[in-house]
Amino acid sequence: MQPQKLPNLGIGIGLRPPHYDDILRLKPTIDWFEIISENFMIDGGKPLETLEQILEHYPVVQHGVSLAIGSPAPLDFDYLKKLKALTRKTKTPWVSDHLCWGHLPGAHYHDLLPLPYTKEVIDYVAQRAHQVQDYLELPFALENLSSYVTFRQDEMTEWDFYSAVVEKANIYMMLDVNNIYVSSRNHGFDPKTYYQNLPLERVVQFHLAGHRDCVDYLLDTHDQPVCDEVWNLYAQIYPLTGGASTLLEWDDNFLSFAETWAEALKAKQFQQSIHKEHSLPTLVSVA
Repeated sequence: MQPQKLPNLGIGIGLRPPHYDDILRLKPTIDWFEIISENFMIDGGKPLETLEQILEHYPVVQHGVSLAIGSPAPLDFDYLKKLKALTRKTKTPWVSDHLCWGHLPGAHYHDLLPLPYTKEVIDYVAQRAHQVQDYLELPFALENLSSYVTFRQDEMTEWDFYSAVVEKANIYMMLDVNNIYVSSRNHGFDPKTYYQNLPLERVVQFHLAGHRDCVDYLLDTHDQPVCDEVWNLYAQIYPLTGGASTLLEWDDNFLSFAETWAEALKAKQFQQSIHKEHSLPTLVSVA
């Protein structure tokens, strides 16, 4: 089944506490914000008050970090009920989380742990992802991880596994370009081979971020500028999707809001050059 085409919101950044005051005071012209869903799945308080003020001026998209879709523990419907309630408040056009595991019955590892690339795991994760999308009554997307280990029982490549999960579940891709690059360096594959073998019509959103070069491996840290190699990958992939919403992530060693937005504006300028080269429609800011 072909996926529904979802809106391209333009360029956004992650909504983070160090920037709240500047955003609310300056009301900058920015297309949209992404929130970490779990930070706002509460009954009240300052975080929700801030979110409500943001929602008065900007579109907001929800991105989760603790669903752990591939875990052996049953789906947590208490969590999903809170998540769904938040979607009603934000009116997010889609919800995303990670293609990972991180729960066992009675235990939560608070990490995004990679899955074995097997047909059995594809069937298991796809069934659960389809169930999540049906429950939320919204398009649901899974994000590729940056990874540092592989499993002996792997039966296929990461891109074949990722593609099979989203197609079998009939869901979407939240494609992290930095994670493709980090994993390609860590495991020695060609990142072009990765994206050329994805169903790119399912990409609803991109993530762009920085990483640290630890010599023997790259570490996904979201505390550095986007490197040239990741920009170049983005330039290759973006037009193949027909254009998808793009987010700059910066989650540690925070810059000021002005500096973070300047980094995001590089993405906007870069995207505009791609639009011109490939005759894609130019977006107008919605804020």
